[in-house]
Amino acid sequence: MAQPFITIMKIYFAGSIRGGRDDKEVYLQIINLLAKYGQVLTEHVGNKDLSVLGEDKPVEYVYERDLAWLNEADAVVAEITTPSLGVGYELGKIDGKKPILCLYRAQEGRKVSTMIVGNKNILTKEYKDISDMEEILQDFFQKI
Repeated sequence: MAQPFITIMKIYFAGSIRGGRDDKEVYLQIINLLAKYGQVLTEHVGNKDLSVLGEDKPVEYVYERDLAWLNEADAVVAEITTPSLGVGYELGKIDGKKPILCLYRAQEGRKVSTMIVGNKNILTKEYKDISDMEEILQDFFQKI
């Protein structure tokens, strides 16, 4: 008897690189939680050694690779506490084509872009710390 074909969800995780690496530890924790739901295509975003200079690869290569991963992904999860032009670009490229979850921590004197929170195609969730993340992710992945 043939074995059933099982597909593994592919997840594109986005977080700031050149916009600032203050949350790299948080990114790694989120990536580790996302691994319960599927293959995280962009694990390098949580790499503690990755600096604001980005990867030591040609920019054209990184652009093409990341867009290929974005198109291959079944869902996109972005941590948007640290604003990033690249993350915003990625979200705009995939808007309306795949489920998108944006996560952020509230910060005194700052608000998340209205282009994100005002977009009905993007689920935006505030969290206080990583302990809030499991429930948020579970709810998101159950609905897609």
